[in-house]
Amino acid sequence: MWHYFPGQYMPSYQVNRALTQAHYGGGEFAEILEVASKIDPNNRESYNEAWLEMGNPVYELAEDFEKNGNFISARRTYLRAFNYLRSAEFFMNLNHPKKIPTYLKAREAFLKAIKYFDEKVLQVEVPFEGSFLPGYLFKPAGVKNPPMMIMFGGLDSLAEELYFGIGQHLNERGIALLAMDGPGQGAALRLNNIHTRHDYNVAGTAVLDWSIENLKNEIAVDRIGIGAVSMGGYMAARCAAFEPRFKVCMVYGAVWSYYDVWAGRPDNHPLAEIVQHIVGAPDMNETRKRLEGFTLENGVAEKISMPTYILHGEDDKQNFVEHAYNLEKHLTCEHKLEVIPVGESGSQHCQIDDFTKTFNMYDWIAKRL
Repeated sequence: MWHYFPGQYMPSYQVNRALTQAHYGGGEFAEILEVASKIDPNNRESYNEAWLEMGNPVYELAEDFEKNGNFISARRTYLRAFNYLRSAEFFMNLNHPKKIPTYLKAREAFLKAIKYFDEKVLQVEVPFEGSFLPGYLFKPAGVKNPPMMIMFGGLDSLAEELYFGIGQHLNERGIALLAMDGPGQGAALRLNNIHTRHDYNVAGTAVLDWSIENLKNEIAVDRIGIGAVSMGGYMAARCAAFEPRFKVCMVYGAVWSYYDVWAGRPDNHPLAEIVQHIVGAPDMNETRKRLEGFTLENGVAEKISMPTYILHGEDDKQNFVEHAYNLEKHLTCEHKLEVIPVGESGSQHCQIDDFTKTFNMYDWIAKRL
């Protein structure tokens, strides 16, 4: 992975994240590099402010396009604004006065953008334990009742971000995407206060049941798969293990034990405040205790019965490749493990340094749905 900030992995990773998503409408290379030039990698607030300084004027530019009836330009510009504002919010701590306003503005940018999509995007709310999980249905053009993947992101990520790459690649292959904010993610966490949980299959089954009941006129309800990204590699596998009605499982970045991921990380890790937030814990000691159940050990992986694809980067510095090998050796179902080797682009966490290395995964999924 190219390090914009030499020796500084996390801020460099986030720059690569935005640059890769720019291919799918999530940014403009020159704007992203301008943001990066203003970031002091040792100063978190400079990271937040640099993205805000780009996101806010791009949002205003989108508003001007919209007011003037230039809806294609507005759509493209709102998408860029969303991703810049999403990036700004990502590392804001929980008490930051701009955190929730920035999140809300980012989400509003995305909602304004999808009004002008050629293929109508359906906003959904799946009832869940006295509240709801929000999401979006992205359908492929010209395909009647397509198969569908239900997908969650990772950590506290936003369902909207799944559009930039994953959604487009699935749609190109005739597959609909139901991008969801699950427990501990997006609006489910930030607005509905729904924290993550080790038994993520409860959420997965709730979304599946809702889809079968409510999307009969939109998709093929007998051809629904499950997938997730990053920390979501645990979530997708857990959902698949306890919900045999899923037709395929996509593990985009494996997690054998999320407790193991954090057992070796320091309390001041850049993502520590985020992981505390998603589990609702007051400190890292309690966080680690609550993560003990986030494992595919003790026969969970063996329960997965549907065809399963695992994609992982050998040089993944967030969830080490051993997680993928552990999961693969415990699977008894039809499965495929693809590891992008060190030295190739795409060998980093969730192929953020080269999304073209995900093509095999989508092709494999499409043939089985």
